[in-house]
Amino acid sequence: MEWQDIVLSVGSWIFTIALIPSVLSKDKPALSSSVMTASVLTIYVVVYITLSLSMSAASTALVAAMWYTLAIQKYVQGRTKKVPEPHA
Repeated sequence: MEWQDIVLSVGSWIFTIALIPSVLSKDKPALSSSVMTASVLTIYVVVYITLSLSMSAASTALVAAMWYTLAIQKYVQGRTKKVPEPHA
């Protein structure tokens, strides 16, 4: 096990823990930010796999999943928000 794998995976676990309040909160980051962050993290997962950094790949996949969850929550939040009807 390479020390880089440990350092990167610990960092990802810290990011995962830091995102829990956002997932549980009513307030969500912008949809575009969530999708972009999740997409880049997904690319990182592929890179980590090709470098045989399996712990980093797994923990980064979890962080990406958290960001995808935030994106879905924001999308659903936007679709359920009622638009006020114009008054006559």
